[in-house]
Amino acid sequence: MLKVYDVLGSEVATLVNTKQNAGIYSVDWDAGRYPSGIYFYNLSAGDFTETRKMMLVK
Repeated sequence: MLKVYDVLGSEVATLVNTKQNAGIYSVDWDAGRYPSGIYFYNLSAGDFTETRKMMLVK
């Protein structure tokens, strides 16, 4: 599962919500309707969960 959150912790997008086979994938996020700023993405796969920060610059 791959989700994007704003700095207040509100979920703004779910980019992937299906089980995937092992491999390399890419996902495009159309962030045109969101303001510039700091966002967080959370990647979950089985027991693995990681949250990272990203900056959206327009």
